[in-house]
Amino acid sequence: MSGQTSRLNSGALSQLPLDVAQPKYDRAEVRTGVVHLGLGAFHRAHQAVVFDDALAGGDLRWGVLGASLRSPGVRDQLNPQDGLYTLVLRDGAREDLRVIGSGCGVLVGPEDPAALVAAMARAEVHIVTLTVTEKGYRIDPASGDLIFNDPDVAADLTDLEAPRTAPGFLVAALKARKAAGLKPFTVISCDNLPQNGQRIRAAVLAMAGRIDPDLADWIRRHGAFPQTMIDRIVPATTPDDVARLTGRLGVEDQGMVKTEPFTQWVIENHFAGERPDFPGLGVQLAESVEPWENAKLRLLNGAHSALSYLGALAGFEHVHEVVGVPSFRTYVQALWDEVETTLEPPPGLVIADYRNALMARFCNAALMHRTRQIAIDGSQKLPQRLLATAADRLAAGLGIKATALGVAAWMRWQSGLTEGGERFEVDDPLAAETARRLAEADNEADQVLSLLRLAAVFPQRLAADDRFALAVTDAYLSLCRKGAVEAAREAAV
Repeated sequence: MSGQTSRLNSGALSQLPLDVAQPKYDRAEVRTGVVHLGLGAFHRAHQAVVFDDALAGGDLRWGVLGASLRSPGVRDQLNPQDGLYTLVLRDGAREDLRVIGSGCGVLVGPEDPAALVAAMARAEVHIVTLTVTEKGYRIDPASGDLIFNDPDVAADLTDLEAPRTAPGFLVAALKARKAAGLKPFTVISCDNLPQNGQRIRAAVLAMAGRIDPDLADWIRRHGAFPQTMIDRIVPATTPDDVARLTGRLGVEDQGMVKTEPFTQWVIENHFAGERPDFPGLGVQLAESVEPWENAKLRLLNGAHSALSYLGALAGFEHVHEVVGVPSFRTYVQALWDEVETTLEPPPGLVIADYRNALMARFCNAALMHRTRQIAIDGSQKLPQRLLATAADRLAAGLGIKATALGVAAWMRWQSGLTEGGERFEVDDPLAAETARRLAEADNEADQVLSLLRLAAVFPQRLAADDRFALAVTDAYLSLCRKGAVEAAREAAV
């Protein structure tokens, strides 16, 4: 297609249909105030839109330089388009198009690490955001410590001139800023992790402390790593999405993203320097993000994970199809009933209204949100999405029937086989280990016990709790013998 149709770029803006919103500010006057590590669809559908709103409001300090820490794919999508891409908002039959202009280019870290470090060290950069997924932090989930024996972490500790990891790039850039007499930038994690700011802070301080204790002390005293909560469903873009949009625009946009109308960003009110008028841009600044974070991780993400495993095991490709099955829809309500007892909602969050809104979002068929996309890296997501609920419920002497089924569904997913007999690749950093444990177990109950001994996933205290082991084993046996639909029905009773 790209050989036959011209690409979206600055010169093509004047040719776009009139109903396509586009930047009205002078992009030539935009300064790069933000660097984003781990540039992907979620950032382009969420944080980049907020910074585009800031530019549209006349504050031209907040252009975003994106960086990929792995492959050049996003660079090759966006740089030929002058950083422009289309945000496609889908809600039922309605579709709204908006060209986002906040992007100031994309660097690829492995190709030229020094260029990325230099960009982050510029005086005009005040914020570094990141979406590098749980594994990108190089933090041991069980201990919370930096994984010093990780090969890339070890390489960064040996030679910080060419960083390989997100913590390494941050430390290298902060070191350069300190040497230049500049303030640190504010580091804002936008990954769906509990205490995400604390995690990246711990990784940065641990690495800096090994390299230069004075640098670590300077970061500790002057840096800022606010906690955040982010919420927007962003399904993966498909070739059909690109082709469909090409028909609407008349030009090809390889960097497009599709999402829902709903968006939320809560940031702890702690910054090292300048920031946009976040409240004026619809971003909530809070003294404590944890209540918002817990509600989102356990209600939205916990249900998403449970539905993705159950639905995909039963052969459903998309989330809206899964919640269209009465047993699964009733199961989600039972899961939310369990979660709700563990929450302390902040002022302004009405859980009943939030649950209703979540179900409506899950039912949005226009998103075509794939269950297997949500199922990726489950071992990294399980602790905060489902295990935290189980631990809190058991500590209060409450049952975990619905929560245990979500955990059991993750275990069943590790087999790499759907109920219909289709084989698939388990996309998870622990996939080889979980497969080995399943294969070596004598029976289904032993499979559960073997997986429960995975310290990287299950906290020792929870794994050793007989109530937890029994509930998960019962759910797992139900899945194996009756299938996901019937197991969900039973878990909701």
